[in-house]
Amino acid sequence: MTFSILARDPNNGRFGVAVATCHLAVGSTVPHIRSGVGAVATQAHTNPYLGICGLERLEHHADAQDVLNSLLLDDPQRDWRQFHLIDLDGRTACWTGVECGGWAGHRHHPNLSVAGNCLAGEVVLEAMEQTFLTSDPNWKLGRRLMTALQAGEQAGGDQRASSCTSAALQVSGEAAFPLLDLRVDFRSGAVEELMELYERSQDRWAQQWRDELLELPMLNRLVA
Repeated sequence: MTFSILARDPNNGRFGVAVATCHLAVGSTVPHIRSGVGAVATQAHTNPYLGICGLERLEHHADAQDVLNSLLLDDPQRDWRQFHLIDLDGRTACWTGVECGGWAGHRHHPNLSVAGNCLAGEVVLEAMEQTFLTSDPNWKLGRRLMTALQAGEQAGGDQRASSCTSAALQVSGEAAFPLLDLRVDFRSGAVEELMELYERSQDRWAQQWRDELLELPMLNRLVA
């Protein structure tokens, strides 16, 4: 009941995840990113620990496939899960369990992965994939991801409704927290509304505010 795209920008090493669904609060459970580490999207019968533990393991292991394999071993309900991830070097790995509902599948390349379940068909993933791959590489990662998410929605998206009602975008920066973390919930046309929100986030005042956050001193994250 969800489709997502995650990618790495080889020009600056930033990670991003864009996701949409007919469920609620998709941004609180599906996307997980960490600057200098990688990104994970966990969906279908969502297990957020796949995202949390996935990032922890990516921080200690170089290879996305090794991390995915280790997560599968730890999750007894793996057949109901769908998740994909990308590591620091842009390697991607994907899993779609046999019990994922409706049409479900994934496609991936270096620096790019798409996955979805309960979709109108594989055409949704193909549209996202091709739109991202043919988009201007000079665009910011967030814009490329959002354009791809729109393409997935226009190709049929989640088969249960005419438009998704929850959508989210996360993009990493240089700080320990996301550069962008945008969400739309319980709104028809959530993907289009998220694109409008993304456009607003690119206004000069919003970018200046984010630049100020980057000047914050790093606090001691260790407790004695």
